[in-house]
Amino acid sequence: MESISMPNLTYQPTCELHAIRARADLYQHIRAFFAQKQVLEVETPLLSSAGVTDVHLASIATLRHVQGKAQQHYLHTSPEFAMKRLLASGSGPIYQICKVFRDNEHGRKHNSEFTMLEWYRPHFSLRQLMHETTELLQQCGSARLADVRPIVLSYKHAFMDRLDINPITATLQQLKESTRRVGLEIDLGEDRLAYIDLLFSHMVEPSLGFDTPVFLTNFPPEMASLAKTQLDDDGEEVAARFELYINGLELANAYDELVDAQVLRQRFNTDNAMRAQLGLKCMPLDEHLLAALPHMPACAGIALGIDRLLMIIQDHMRLEQVITFPAHLA
Repeated sequence: MESISMPNLTYQPTCELHAIRARADLYQHIRAFFAQKQVLEVETPLLSSAGVTDVHLASIATLRHVQGKAQQHYLHTSPEFAMKRLLASGSGPIYQICKVFRDNEHGRKHNSEFTMLEWYRPHFSLRQLMHETTELLQQCGSARLADVRPIVLSYKHAFMDRLDINPITATLQQLKESTRRVGLEIDLGEDRLAYIDLLFSHMVEPSLGFDTPVFLTNFPPEMASLAKTQLDDDGEEVAARFELYINGLELANAYDELVDAQVLRQRFNTDNAMRAQLGLKCMPLDEHLLAALPHMPACAGIALGIDRLLMIIQDHMRLEQVITFPAHLA
């Protein structure tokens, strides 16, 4: 009789019990931090009729029935759109801890389902948000972060320090030559931004935040996403945003939030045009968000990866060491 091969099944989590306890402890510290600052905890839907248009993010689609009618909805990649609708409705400063979903993201520091802390501060500058983020890290209950003092570094200068090329003004040909010079023999066609991403992820990002955490600021304007743009000290247009890096790991992403609905609609449509060129599904726009934006106060917002923060706190190298059941075991 032919034997039947059974999969290697396990019921046990990939993390240790102390990691589960550390997560619970971290949540308590986060909630105490924001309660003291009178920032309101909120909850918004995981499912939405609109999807994210960003060509680098893949939403997970699902079919559900609303009032008896089958509709395709999407698990959110971030609670951002719904939280901005609350801001436009007069919520004041808010935060949320929730699960978010990004299809086909798996690896040492990725899982298609992960936990995000996101908060918004009306009338805050990015500098004020950096200060508050530093405070949060210092009070998250970790001895490793108790005295943390991040430095501020521009995307342009981090790029130039490693590659001697300005990513804001570099031509496509210069970027191609840089990739060949560092041994990255990858043909990305005429996609200038893809070459910048390639060089950054391989040559710049792995070096950030080892001696001290780094707030990386002033990204190329093509990376503005839902952020405003501004001029830097050299008079070059940049995206008004920052990312936080510790030990080469991107931990948080913050914007000086765009509140111009017309500009945002244009960006969404540009994203969908690029999706069509790449053979990706064009995503329905969130008309609720676009209607809310003119009523939203000027604010700064930030998304911080809880699972990655736990990796840093516990000195782990893999995401599966701080979550119970990664996607392949769920």
